[in-house]
Amino acid sequence: MVLAPGAGRAYPLGRGTAVFKADGAETAGRYSISEWWLDPHTPGPGPHSHPEDDVFYVLEGTMSVCVGGEWVDATTGSFVLVPGGVVHDFENRTGERCGALNVSAPGDFEQHMPGISDWFVNRAVPG
Repeated sequence: MVLAPGAGRAYPLGRGTAVFKADGAETAGRYSISEWWLDPHTPGPGPHSHPEDDVFYVLEGTMSVCVGGEWVDATTGSFVLVPGGVVHDFENRTGERCGALNVSAPGDFEQHMPGISDWFVNRAVPG
């Protein structure tokens, strides 16, 4: 499987986009890989947890990530591991776009994306 830059299953997030590269059928449910891009000054989903481990690798800009109540500004090239069950959040607090590669294990995360996308789009976040 080979995807061109920007290719994949895109989900609008209002002031950002999630692009799923591989999930479910492609990985036999073992993991999912996606890119999460946030426009400047864009809040994330809010504190949440789920049973899957989350790995974030910052591709561009600075993504603020909260793990277990502690916020860190993760710059380009930063790696963040969030074990399953740990409360976490992410957002873009800067004036520049940011993006991170996300690996979620086990996979099949994409099944939740239509609802997550609707939630992001419908929450009124000023630009």
